[in-house]
Amino acid sequence: MTVVSSFCGGCSRAALELENLALRHQIGILQRSARKRPKLTPWDRLLWVWFSRIWSDWRSALAIVKPETVVGWHRAGFRLFWTWKGRRGQRGRPLISREIRDLIRQMCRENPGWGAPRIHGELLKLGLDIGESSVSKYLVRSSRPPSQTWRTFLENHAKQLASIDFFTVPTLRFQVLYVFLVLAHDRRRILHFNVTAHPTAEWTGQQLRQAFPFDQLPRYLLRDRDTIFGNNFRDQVRDLGIREVVCAPRSPWQRAYVERVIGSIRRECLDHLIVFNEVSLRRTLRSYFEYYHKSRTHLSLAKDSPEPRPIQPVEMGRVVAGTTGRWTSPPLRTASRLSNVPPPY
Repeated sequence: MTVVSSFCGGCSRAALELENLALRHQIGILQRSARKRPKLTPWDRLLWVWFSRIWSDWRSALAIVKPETVVGWHRAGFRLFWTWKGRRGQRGRPLISREIRDLIRQMCRENPGWGAPRIHGELLKLGLDIGESSVSKYLVRSSRPPSQTWRTFLENHAKQLASIDFFTVPTLRFQVLYVFLVLAHDRRRILHFNVTAHPTAEWTGQQLRQAFPFDQLPRYLLRDRDTIFGNNFRDQVRDLGIREVVCAPRSPWQRAYVERVIGSIRRECLDHLIVFNEVSLRRTLRSYFEYYHKSRTHLSLAKDSPEPRPIQPVEMGRVVAGTTGRWTSPPLRTASRLSNVPPPY
């Protein structure tokens, strides 16, 4: 009755009475649990929850626990109340069968771009009456966004990409020859090459036209910022309907495919001989490229060659000819009548 009369008396008097009651209650608690952690009964928690609902300045009078603790008590009581009420009434939504849940997860994994609305629509077309919120509940959550990886993106566009580049070769007479390469990204094929001692923009454009027939033009052409690719060269590329992609300055890793091919040519071929002239270099590179396309395996091609190379199992016979130099044709096997003889190691 005292609290009710204080409310009638005015806001300031009511606040004072509530504060006195709160302080008295805390003192009583401290007296019950001196030198120990305060022991709060359910009625203590209920009282402070009631204070937090009717008294705006209840935090200033609270000393034995944190205000967040009181808020947590209120939320716990809210959950307990609705749990009790739900158990007294009817059950919630019907359970989804395991087969439907597995189907939802399978559709989500196999179609990462689909969300709950799309999967829900497909389930309705299959005659499965289920809510969209239930579909969203059983979706497979992924930390990565629903998008293809860079590897998949590049593989999808590999047939539309080609790279060009120059590299130099010294000769016996201390001259410098320039080798022009055109590389297709899809199977790492060298579409065209040529050798010259005096490269020009007109000569480079002519080599590009020889490399691409009109029905096999790539969509994108990757190159560096060499000054030889001047306005004349860019005009010829634009006339062919090819879009240029120029890498950043001093960034050879942005044209990794053609740079790796040039490195392979040097390590496997040119570092082991001396070039006499253009004719000699052209003949040597032509021989190496024949080996490169038909015999040399590549990690990025599942250890196959640019021109798919047939498998020669042991049943075909023993190996009678292997490599005879830095590069050559694949090993040969004898007739099948020798297939029972184990291969040498």
